[in-house]
Amino acid sequence: MGKVTGFLEIDRRERKYRSASDRVRNYREFMIPLGDEGTRDQAARCMDCGIPYCHNGCPVNNQIPDWNDLVYQDKWDEAARNLHSTNNFPEFTGRICPAPCEASCTLNIEDTPVTIKTIECAIIDKAWENGIVHPEPALTNTGKKVAIVGSGPAGLAAAQQLARVGHHVEVFEKHAKPGGLLRYGIPDFKMEKHLIDRRMEQMSAEGVVFTCNTHIGVDRDIKEIVDEFDAVLLAGGSETPRDLPIPGRDLSGIHFAMDFLPQQNRRVSEEPPVDNRPILASGKHVVVIGGGDTGSDCIGTSIRQGSLSVTQLEIMPMPPEKENKALTWPDWPLKLRTSSSHQEGAEREFSVLTQSFSGEAGAVKALNCVRVDDKMQPMAGSEFSLKADLVLLAMGFINPVHGGMLETLETKLDGRGNVEANVMDYRTSVDKVYAAGDMRRGQSLVVWCIREGRQAARSIDIDLMGTTTLPR
Repeated sequence: MGKVTGFLEIDRRERKYRSASDRVRNYREFMIPLGDEGTRDQAARCMDCGIPYCHNGCPVNNQIPDWNDLVYQDKWDEAARNLHSTNNFPEFTGRICPAPCEASCTLNIEDTPVTIKTIECAIIDKAWENGIVHPEPALTNTGKKVAIVGSGPAGLAAAQQLARVGHHVEVFEKHAKPGGLLRYGIPDFKMEKHLIDRRMEQMSAEGVVFTCNTHIGVDRDIKEIVDEFDAVLLAGGSETPRDLPIPGRDLSGIHFAMDFLPQQNRRVSEEPPVDNRPILASGKHVVVIGGGDTGSDCIGTSIRQGSLSVTQLEIMPMPPEKENKALTWPDWPLKLRTSSSHQEGAEREFSVLTQSFSGEAGAVKALNCVRVDDKMQPMAGSEFSLKADLVLLAMGFINPVHGGMLETLETKLDGRGNVEANVMDYRTSVDKVYAAGDMRRGQSLVVWCIREGRQAARSIDIDLMGTTTLPR
């Protein structure tokens, strides 16, 4: 695959960032592409490893060695067609996926994996530039109607697949524009929203109908949808955030991350606000509780808004800088990960438990914390306070919202509060109703949502038509 001796001759080279001093002045993407020649060189590093463990790491089953070889041979258009055969939206995953495929790469045994994510992004960006991405409407109409609730990556992937085999597909979205967390959760500096808009144009030309500003379970009864359509896919995501019910939680200035991030995304896109209570980090000492990607997004956004300081707290101990390959490879390793937002000027504290909030005149002013041991038990004498004018809770999501749609539908839930459906047919306990993405599996990655949306589409097509040409 690629050049047989490429991995011996060519060093790993990744995309670079624009300088932090420049990029924090705006919300535009700041990745600097490698260019055609640099990308071809990196594709040449893909070795003939016999067993491509990158397949093990990629949830959508991308044929990574194949399109690496095509890029090396300068067959960019064919590489794009191959990439699209497994992934509906590689421009999304090429920007925001954490690249578990690279962790599984054979060359990662010595910390020099092929830059798979960079190559993927280069392929699809060039495909758009060359005009080979275009609508692919179905040649015939099946007469079947499918409703999809939620327009995140799972719902969008399923919608495109089902429309392309001739079903009438209508996607219901509670917000003003489609995209789900891709649009309202991921900051623009990680993925600009015109990338979503051009995909929506493609899908609309393929026959997908987007009905926005329609909250199923609030504005419209889900049972009406089930009666009207031949199949319904629930792809509404996992939106119930994990709270921190400690003394002082009722003080103003303490917000969930997903109350904070969407506001800025709407400002960037000049979309009207949904409420009149702006949450801004300007001139404030910000504390982000939670060490994941959402917390990192809060850091980058706070810095761009002009915060005085940003501190991120994580209750877990600091992970090792490097993993033990003999124990972890080719699986996703637990190790210290430093994001671009961290590099822009945030302090990180590990093994810290917040015990209470303190305030003045009803507003938060400090966090009262204690350090914890490896068993997450408080350590005597390690108490300290941290100044804070704005606290952002980014501790993950526990399950989909149960009130409204799910409560009315009375679908069975699993032990974690997600909609119960297996990965063979994605059927729920309610006839004609399916579930995929975070609403079914819990909070996860965009690449897993695309996989589940595609597989659910195949199951729906089989149930409606008795057979399918959609891939598993």
